[in-house]
Amino acid sequence: MGKNVFFDRELSWLSFNHRVLQEAKDSSVPLYERIKFLSIYSSNLDEFFRVRVASLRSLLNLKEKSRQTLRFQPRILLKKIKETVKLQQEEFGKIYREEIIPGLNEQNIFLVDESNISEGQSNFVKTYFLDLVLPYVQPTLLDKNNITTFLHNRSIYLAVKLRSKKKSHSSGRAKLQRFKYAIAEIPADRLGRFISLPAENGNHFVIFLDDIVRINLSTLFPGYRIECAYSIKLTRDAELYIDDEFSGDLLQKIKKGLSKRKTGVPSRFLYDNEMPDDFLKFLQDALHLKNDDLIPGGRYHNFNDFFNFPNFEKPQLEYESMLPQSCRDFDNPVSIFDVIAKKDILLHFPYQSFRYILKFLESAAEDANVKSIRITLYRIANESLIIRSLIKAAENGKDVTAFVEVKARFDEETNFASADALVKAGVKVHFSFPGMKVHSKLCLIERTEKRKTRFHSYLSTGNFNEKTARIYSDFGLFTSNQEMGKEIKRIFNFLERKSEKEKFNHLLVAPFNLRKTLMQLIDSEIKAAIGGNSSEIILKLNSLEDRKIIRKLYEASQAGVKIKLIIRGICCLLPGLKDLSENIEVISIVDRFLEHSRIYIFNNNGDKKYFLASADWMKRNLSRRVEVAFPVYDKEIQERIQKIIDLQWNDNQKARIIDQNQTNNYQLSSGKKKIRSQYEIYELIKPD
Repeated sequence: MGKNVFFDRELSWLSFNHRVLQEAKDSSVPLYERIKFLSIYSSNLDEFFRVRVASLRSLLNLKEKSRQTLRFQPRILLKKIKETVKLQQEEFGKIYREEIIPGLNEQNIFLVDESNISEGQSNFVKTYFLDLVLPYVQPTLLDKNNITTFLHNRSIYLAVKLRSKKKSHSSGRAKLQRFKYAIAEIPADRLGRFISLPAENGNHFVIFLDDIVRINLSTLFPGYRIECAYSIKLTRDAELYIDDEFSGDLLQKIKKGLSKRKTGVPSRFLYDNEMPDDFLKFLQDALHLKNDDLIPGGRYHNFNDFFNFPNFEKPQLEYESMLPQSCRDFDNPVSIFDVIAKKDILLHFPYQSFRYILKFLESAAEDANVKSIRITLYRIANESLIIRSLIKAAENGKDVTAFVEVKARFDEETNFASADALVKAGVKVHFSFPGMKVHSKLCLIERTEKRKTRFHSYLSTGNFNEKTARIYSDFGLFTSNQEMGKEIKRIFNFLERKSEKEKFNHLLVAPFNLRKTLMQLIDSEIKAAIGGNSSEIILKLNSLEDRKIIRKLYEASQAGVKIKLIIRGICCLLPGLKDLSENIEVISIVDRFLEHSRIYIFNNNGDKKYFLASADWMKRNLSRRVEVAFPVYDKEIQERIQKIIDLQWNDNQKARIIDQNQTNNYQLSSGKKKIRSQYEIYELIKPD
C-alpha cells in the first residue's frame, strides 16, 4: 500500500472548518445563526493555531536526523496550512462584507464606525469612552530597541502610528518629528465587544468597542497626530507540555503548565491586511515575530465575540425553538430504577431532555437502597448541576466516587474547581494518571434490591454536561444489564487501582480490547464478503485518523465489503480510489447541532451488531485513552439507531460528500424529497 493513500490530518481538519463556513454562507440559515457560524469558524481556527499549528512549528526545532523520522515535512505542511487558511479567511471576509452586513441592514440593524457615525452618535461615543472605556485602556509606546512589549494571548489591540504635533528645530529649521508607534488593548473582556447606540426611527445601531477606542485615539494620545490605526491579535501556544508525566506530582505539573499557557510562544500574529508594509515590519521587529507568525486578516479579529451580538427581539433571525422531547418511560411517578430494570432506555440529546440524567443522580442521592455512585467526568459545566447532585448524594451518606480528567484541554481549570468542591463534600475523587486520558462517559449505581446488590448503569457518547447537551448530538443508554454493570465496575477498579489485566466480554474498552475487537469485527466482514455472503460496515464518527484501522478498512473494501462512513471532522481515509477504496463512501453533516455521537454497525451475517461509543477512530483514542464502546442489545433501540443512521445517510440538505480532495460538495436532493436529518430525527423521536 503506497504512502499517498492518507489525507493529511491538519488539512482535513481545515476542510471540516470550511464546512462550518459553508453554513455561514448558506442563505437558508437564519441571519443570526449565520453570524454564529462565523463565530464558530473563528473560535475553531483560533484553537487550531493555539494547539495544532503550535505543535507543528515546534517540530521545526528538531534536529535534522529526528525530522527525517517524520512522515511529513513540517515546513511544507505549514505552508499548505497557511495557504489554505488565507483562502478561507478571504471567503470569510467576503461573506461578512457582502452577505452579513447587507442582511443586517435589511433588518434595520446598522454597524457604525468612524466613516458613518452621526454627530449625535459621536457625542454618545465620546461620553461612553471617557466614562467607561478610558479607565481600562493603558496605551504603550513601542520601541524595537528596548524590552519587548508583551501581548496578552487572544486579546485585541489597536496598533497606532503617531506623529508629535510639536515641531523640532534642528539646523535652524522647523520640522515634524519622526513617527512613533503604540498599541492599546481593547478591554472587551470587561465591557463586551459590541455597544448598542440609541435607536432612531426604528433603526438599531451597533458599534464595535474597537471603533469606540479608534474614534477617541486623539484623547488617548494627547500631543500626537494620529496617522493610522490597525487591529492586531496574537495567539499563543496553548498546549500543556509536561516533560515527564510518570514522576513527581502530575496535578502540580498540570497546574504549573496552565500558568504558563498565557505566556506561550506565538503561534499566529493576525493583522489587518490593509496595514502598510513598513508598519507591519516595525511591529514584527518590535514584537520579535517570525515571518511564519504573520497571518493577514480583516479590520476586526476575534469573531467568536459575535456569539454575543445584540439581539433586538427579532426571532425570525434565529432558528425556531426545538424544545427537548420527553421520554414517557421516565415521566411517571415510578422509581427510575424500576423503569430501567424492566428494559434498556436510550436517550438522544438534544432532541430529548438532559434532565433525565439529573433525575437519575438525584434519585440515587435520595434512595435509601442506593449504596454507591461512581462516575467519570471529562468536561464539566460551570456551576454544574451534575456536581451539585453528586455533592447532595455524599451529604446524604452515599459512597460517591468521581474520576475527574484534569487534562481535558481548555477545561482543566473548571475541572479542578469542580473536583475541589467534590472533595470538600466528602466525595472520593481520583484524578488523571500518567500517559493517558480518561474519555469514557460512565456512571454506575449499586443498589440493594431483595437483599442483593444490583447494578444500574448509564453509558454515553457525550459528556455529563447539561450545557453542551443543548447543542451536541449524543446518545445515552440506561441499562440494568448485570453483566455490563460488572464490567463497568472493572473499569472503575482499573481507574482506582491501575490494575492492568481486566477482561471484558461485552464492552470494548481502550486500552484493553477496543482496537483488537474492532479489527476482528472488520475481519469478520471481510471473511463474509470473500465467502459471497452479505457484508457491510456503517460508522458514524467525529474523526477517522488511525492508519492501522484505515488500512484494515481499505482491505475490507478490496474484499468487497460495502462501507458507509459519516464523519463530522477529520477523515484521513481516501474514498473511491480504484482497487483500494472503491466500496467506501463518506459524507459529513454540519447543521444546527454538533454531531458528536459515535455509532459502529457491523452486518455480522445479517445479525447486525450495534455499538455506541465515546471513542473516535484516532490513534490517541484507541491507544492512549480509556474509552468505551458499548453494545446495544435491545431490538427496539437497534431499530431506532438504524432509522437515525438511514436518515443521516440520505440527508440531502446538510450532508457533504467527502471525496479524495475533500471539496465539500453538497449531497443534493435531485428532485427527491428533501431530507434534513436533524429535523427528521426530531420528528422521529416525538412521543406517539
